[in-house]
Amino acid sequence: MKHVFTAARILLGIIFLVFSANYWLHFIPIPPAAEGSPAAGFMGAIYGSGFLTLVKVLELVAAVLLLSGRYINLALTLLGPIVVNILLFHVMIKQSDHALSVVIAILALVVLIGQRNYLKTIFAK
Repeated sequence: MKHVFTAARILLGIIFLVFSANYWLHFIPIPPAAEGSPAAGFMGAIYGSGFLTLVKVLELVAAVLLLSGRYINLALTLLGPIVVNILLFHVMIKQSDHALSVVIAILALVVLIGQRNYLKTIFAK
């Protein structure tokens, strides 16, 4: 079972490493959102404000931590809100292309379950 948690951690780290690096290097083409759609407005706001740059830096740091196997709890803390926002964006705003966001959420949950001690400290009285 330990290998499942390790594989999920590495896969999650690779996904976030690739997509955060793509923000600066543009090696995966990202189709623009339809003009006037809620997704286009949302993406325009986070691109224009510089907020997405901060998110991509956090993704990159968390990905490196996940891939190194060190400070996994810190990586999960950084990625938690990002994963939730990715999932909510695809479900509520874009309302399509749920596959990758669901995979990311499941991988994050598997890694989190693998860090049982972290969960115990979060919910400690």
